[in-house]
Amino acid sequence: MKRINIFIFSIIAAVMMAAAADFTVVPPRNVIAGNKFSVTFRLKNGEGTGLKTQEIEGCTLLYGPTTSTMQSYQNINGRASSSVTYEYSFIYRADKEGTFTIPPASINVNGQTLRTEAVKFKVLPPDSNGGGHQPDVRIDDPSTQTADRNVTDKDVFIRIILNKSTAYKEEAMECVLKLYTKYSSISGITAVTPPTFDGFLIDEDNSMSQGNEIEHYNGQNYLTAVLKKYIIFPQKSGKLTINSGEFDINVIQHERVNMGFFTTTRPVEKTVRTRPGNIAINILPLPEPQPAGFSGAVGQYNLTSEISSTSLRTGEAASLKVTITGSGDVKYIQEPQIEFPTEFEQYTPKTDINSRIAGNTVSGTVGIEYTFVPQTVGQFIIPAYEFIYFDPSAKKYVTLTTPAYDLNVAKGASSTVAETTDQQNIKAKVTDILHIKTGDKGLKSDHTPVVYSMSYWGFYLLIILVFGVIIYVYAKQVKLSADVAGMKMAKANKVARRRLKEAKKFMDTQSYEKFYAEILRAIWGYLGDKLAMPASQLTRQNISDTLRENNTPDEIINRLIAVIDDCEMARYTPMDNSASAGKVYNETSELMKEMESLKK
Repeated sequence: MKRINIFIFSIIAAVMMAAAADFTVVPPRNVIAGNKFSVTFRLKNGEGTGLKTQEIEGCTLLYGPTTSTMQSYQNINGRASSSVTYEYSFIYRADKEGTFTIPPASINVNGQTLRTEAVKFKVLPPDSNGGGHQPDVRIDDPSTQTADRNVTDKDVFIRIILNKSTAYKEEAMECVLKLYTKYSSISGITAVTPPTFDGFLIDEDNSMSQGNEIEHYNGQNYLTAVLKKYIIFPQKSGKLTINSGEFDINVIQHERVNMGFFTTTRPVEKTVRTRPGNIAINILPLPEPQPAGFSGAVGQYNLTSEISSTSLRTGEAASLKVTITGSGDVKYIQEPQIEFPTEFEQYTPKTDINSRIAGNTVSGTVGIEYTFVPQTVGQFIIPAYEFIYFDPSAKKYVTLTTPAYDLNVAKGASSTVAETTDQQNIKAKVTDILHIKTGDKGLKSDHTPVVYSMSYWGFYLLIILVFGVIIYVYAKQVKLSADVAGMKMAKANKVARRRLKEAKKFMDTQSYEKFYAEILRAIWGYLGDKLAMPASQLTRQNISDTLRENNTPDEIINRLIAVIDDCEMARYTPMDNSASAGKVYNETSELMKEMESLKK
């Protein structure tokens, strides 16, 4: 009986060990045709026998396997555990470029057969021959990265990469700053002049790339790293430009000393400009006609709402929460305008925005909580709210709707509502039923024909005058409508004041990022309409030159450019305080007044 128990225990232990064992393959990274690379099969928590592998097409096996063993032991709170890992490495040579597959391998562990999954990897082509007298710098050959050669624009550069060349207004676009280098070590990168995004709102992703990847570009292999990633939102249609930046890069070169017996390194500073230079992007206007109620949201969204209760009492607070989730210009969605009954006292809505960069867009949630207090007994309705956004992938407007809420308001404990609630409701709701008045009202009869009265003919004269005024106003309006530039110029101040009003709301709620964005919209829109300049020409230099041609004082021009710089700086160095925002707001309002007082 004892032998049987030992035998059963051994079988169970073997099965448990086999179940806990893990057999995987570690594929190679950054393989270049003609170079060697390794493929490693890793066995954890088990001792295997009979390893079987298959040939890799397009590659030649040089030697292997070589076996290494790693053991670990740990003791946590008195609980000891140990593990062992076996690695079987094979060395191959990549014979040609392309995408190849590491076939499944198998191994026996305590009577069980474990297999790996098939894994694909990519072999990049070798560097093309540069045709020069000295060999090109190669990322896998330090002997070509010596101090006796100049660092050229072919060896180190930075690219601006956009995920699309055409987009709709307010559509999210990904812009990546990517470093390409032949040198294995870079000791520092300094932005002398970062790229500028005139006409765009930007969200910056400060996460750096983890490790280096090899990329084949223009016939050469480069080590690459993402320096910056931006999600940009165009604010105008037409041709918008991303201006190139300039960077100082410290490249590490190798230098032999003491008759060549030792090698040291030295940094070499290289100044590079982003490739290509200024990038022009074609921004499409949103399709017309735009639906009524469209507030400018662009992306893909979902809409939900919930109310704290539908059975309320007068004098007691309740809340309605509207939540918008999705991807796109999440941070710039305008606050929904909910139509509450006039008998409700309303408080300033509380807005909570959570957003993050996800892939090539911005995803997040906008939650708006409305607090209200019923003041009157009765039945009320909070009507449905329609959220309209433009979906650039589907190229159409989408309408989302919240449900309508039927509310029953009863008398509260501390309410001053009159006992005759029916009369109170009539007084609040009905205004077209009046009491019948009795007594002598001083009525009299007059049988004179109305045609003999002056008021009769005066009425017709008034109609003729009103008709003439209507014709005059209509003709003037037709003339103004034909002058598109003139209409924009006439409405420039009105549009800018409306945007300043929106910016004031953001400042009052301490939404400083949206505040600075709205100030920039007001300034760029005002200048574009007032100076009749297309979006592609709205640069600081063009604005300054055009204003001087129109005899605008230099003092006003300098202050205007300073406000634009302050708002742009706020996107890189946030100034989230009421003093800074108030100063920018007051300065912008004053500049608008002074420019309106000047003759064109």
